[in-house]
Amino acid sequence: MTFDMSREDGLLSNEERFISIFKNKIHREGADRLLDYLCSDNCDFFTAPASTQYHGAHPGGLLEHSLNVYDCLCDYLARERVRDVYGLDYSEESIAIVALLHDLCKVNFYVESTRNVKENGVWVAKPYYTIDDQLPYGHGEKSVYIASGYMRLTRDEAFAIRYHMGFSGDEDVRNVGNAFSRFPLAVALFTADMEATFFVEGRHPKS
Repeated sequence: MTFDMSREDGLLSNEERFISIFKNKIHREGADRLLDYLCSDNCDFFTAPASTQYHGAHPGGLLEHSLNVYDCLCDYLARERVRDVYGLDYSEESIAIVALLHDLCKVNFYVESTRNVKENGVWVAKPYYTIDDQLPYGHGEKSVYIASGYMRLTRDEAFAIRYHMGFSGDEDVRNVGNAFSRFPLAVALFTADMEATFFVEGRHPKS
């Protein structure tokens, strides 16, 4: 597998870039309906934050994070050692699916509210995000559930999305280890997700 790492789409907005990657890489039956949903007024994917107060806690943070994970995953899978020693080789479609859709669980999940904060001795209303989970179905498993409602996922893709939080989630560690050993794409997606969260979007000090 050879990846185009040129990032020639750098002049596109995040929304335009997401739609371009989705349309160019994902051709599975039902994918068009999923994209229509993501672009519809019934879905806040392109404006939602990625968290309430950590990475991507701003409008469009979820979209930005999804693209960052895609870039990190492409970079990781392009490494010579990953290809030649670990033997990881996945289609561009699978890579786009797991990266762009791994956090579908955060669609229509966060709501804007306000809280009073004292500034210079004066109470002022400050906006913040809180959670309103309309579909309490877990994290990775909810993303699999939503995506599967539109198109069929391969087993590699489903397990990668399901366990992309790795050992950092509220998981039985035995299940995580078992999934990682059987489905290496899950390890790759977890690695990309952590890199995007803590290095690309985080505040890791540069040496």
